[in-house]
Amino acid sequence: MRLLKAVPTVFCLAVLAGAMFSPAAKADAWDLKTTVTFSGPVEIPGVHVAGWGVLPAGTYVFKILDSQADRHIVQIFNKDETVCYATIMAIPNFRLKTTDNTVITFRERPAGQPEALRGWFYPGRQWGEEFVYPKAKAMEIATTTKTPVLFSPAELPVEVTEPITADAPFVAQMKTAPVMAYQPTGEEVQLAEVVTPPPPAEMQAETQASAATLPQTGSPLPLIALFGLLALMSAFAMRSVRLAAIRSTKNSSL
Repeated sequence: MRLLKAVPTVFCLAVLAGAMFSPAAKADAWDLKTTVTFSGPVEIPGVHVAGWGVLPAGTYVFKILDSQADRHIVQIFNKDETVCYATIMAIPNFRLKTTDNTVITFRERPAGQPEALRGWFYPGRQWGEEFVYPKAKAMEIATTTKTPVLFSPAELPVEVTEPITADAPFVAQMKTAPVMAYQPTGEEVQLAEVVTPPPPAEMQAETQASAATLPQTGSPLPLIALFGLLALMSAFAMRSVRLAAIRSTKNSSL
């Protein structure tokens, strides 16, 4: 009976041990969550909720939804992360100098037009996200800003009326859609002519770091059960040793 009373305590200790050794979930390291405040309206590419092709001045959250070797998929949320305004395809673009702060780059537009979102550089990295625009909009921006603009010839929606979710069909399209660029002359050119990809070694290191910090989804229950079983076995062993000691003492006294 005394052993049975001790079992709940032993199992609780096993649960604590299992919790200490189970993998910890990490959330923000791999998605590069960044809070950005715009002082004026900003035009954005990608698939956006109807009426949100231009973000008004305010605070927004940028996060990586999916990371692949040749492209990333970025989402823009409201400050509280309760609404996703846009999902955008982006291409890793290399730069020679890193900064300690987040850097957002724009394409300056004629007076009266909002600046167009161009790139997003995370602190401490030599590469960032060069955003991909719809084909018609890319041609317009390239002509007015006199700079190359990335675009995809794939038939992706421009805006949607339903809330944007991670499993939306167009997200899967973005993972394989081809990407090209418009020159200011209106010429379509290959991506390699306007984008410098990060060195493979750096991308590989980044991928490994991201994998190491991905949220852990495995359940710790098997590990907890193992510790519980080991604790129970230890309790039985200790009881057996104690009983043997008691019997030995009694025999000696006789």
